Amino acid sequence: MRSFRLLAAGASALALFVSACSTGGAPSPTTAAAPATTAPAKPTTAPAASPAASPAAAASPAASPKPAASPAASPAAAASPSAAASPVAGGAKPMVKVASFNFDESEILQELYAQVLETNGYTIERHTRLGTREIVEPALESGQIDLVAEYLATSEAFVNKTNSKASSDPAATQKALQDYFTPKNITVLDFAQAVDANGFVVTKATADKNKLAKMSDLTAVASTLVLGGPPECPQRPFCLIGLQNTYGLKFKDFKPLDSGGPLTVAAIDSGDVDVGLLFTTDPNITLKNYVLLEDDKHLQLAENIAPVVRNDILTRGADSKTLLNSVSAKLTTADLTDMAKQVGIDHKDAKDVAKAYLQSKQLIK
Repeated sequence: MRSFRLLAAGASALALFVSACSTGGAPSPTTAAAPATTAPAKPTTAPAASPAASPAAAASPAASPKPAASPAASPAAAASPSAAASPVAGGAKPMVKVASFNFDESEILQELYAQVLETNGYTIERHTRLGTREIVEPALESGQIDLVAEYLATSEAFVNKTNSKASSDPAATQKALQDYFTPKNITVLDFAQAVDANGFVVTKATADKNKLAKMSDLTAVASTLVLGGPPECPQRPFCLIGLQNTYGLKFKDFKPLDSGGPLTVAAIDSGDVDVGLLFTTDPNITLKNYVLLEDDKHLQLAENIAPVVRNDILTRGADSKTLLNSVSAKLTTADLTDMAKQVGIDHKDAKDVAKAYLQSKQLIK
């Protein structure tokens, strides 16, 4: 799935982050409110961080998963050694700086991978909702963070902008992403069965009025409709660029909202937008009886979840690869959708939801 912001904004936030790290401090907490006129583009979206507008509640709460992106929040990193950590033969395990993009689902994924390490002796420094892919990916390459859960196609399309090899084949997409990261001493670990891509939804009333069931049905009416999505959607290959190139869609207007979050849901419900981008794992799609338009020309590709980690962590933490892959081996799309509902709709804490899931799968005690 999918997280994103305009490059200029991302560069600015990254500069602040770099400055904080260089002085030994964490990035200062900042939250940029989404424009009032403004859920993912998972990496592009979700997805290009998101899943992607590329792949992460108000009165009408929405789970904000992937692969596009709402304004970045860069809370201070919190180092949290696990109470369950036990002494490790041969020396302490490394501290791992784990980040998430700026939407709910990414925070859930951050907790899943962080907690399985944490309860096995690793100290975790959390960089929760660090921002869009424009911020997070350079931070990973520079070593300011060590680990982030990515959306394969969105991530690959983001780093290989002019020569993307992302496809509907997750193994091939993973290899293309690994080819990029290998010289940078970063490894793409096993991908999960869980997938979260950008989805485009309309209300049932809009679908009935315009006879909409699949994306290509929009061709005849797009010029009369308003599209809403993350601010970075116009720059994302799996969002507005892809809609134009793959489907030939030209909308009446585009409204920048958030990454599959409450602003997008509210705008769909109020009629401020006619078509909204939500992540395909968003529980609001079912709860609100939205029509998820079929991606009949296969714009969205293999957005499987996979942890991306710096090799230094894998080298110094002998069991880190096994632990991280154990989470991916269990994680399904249904699991992700259920956890997104608990956080985005039921307002449970992502840490608690992740812990309960890991315990249910016997990955932690």
